[in-house]
Amino acid sequence: MLLQSLTPKYKLRQAEQLVKLCNRIVNNNWKILKTESEYKIALKRTIELFHADENTPEGDELDLLLLLVKDYEDKHYHIPDPDPIEVIKLRLEEKGLKQKDLEPIIGSKGYVSQVLSGKKELTLKMVRGLHSFLGISADILLATSK
Repeated sequence: MLLQSLTPKYKLRQAEQLVKLCNRIVNNNWKILKTESEYKIALKRTIELFHADENTPEGDELDLLLLLVKDYEDKHYHIPDPDPIEVIKLRLEEKGLKQKDLEPIIGSKGYVSQVLSGKKELTLKMVRGLHSFLGISADILLATSK
């Protein structure tokens, strides 16, 4: 049924590639994902298997697909590092805190405002305090603000 809906829309070569990829699914014959269409098929199958039990053929296929999808995404999709100041603001909002709650960690009201506006940089002492107080990874806090 999938092929019937796609064949009129796609060229024969693309339909043949889809059949080949579907055969991989049926035969659990997955290989390194090299094209976007292979990635999409693998991603769709990963979603179908997402709740598969461990130590079953479906669970084993899911484990393999997760590795293949991650490998493809690592090679083709760059996820930028989060901005530390935006992460601090988000965490404050999540915890229902205000800027004044950061004064014991950062300093005066004015200094907190300057840090959160990007006019002043975080110091190592601030990073340690924010990590403890807000639970934000030090790696994120030490990244360069945008």
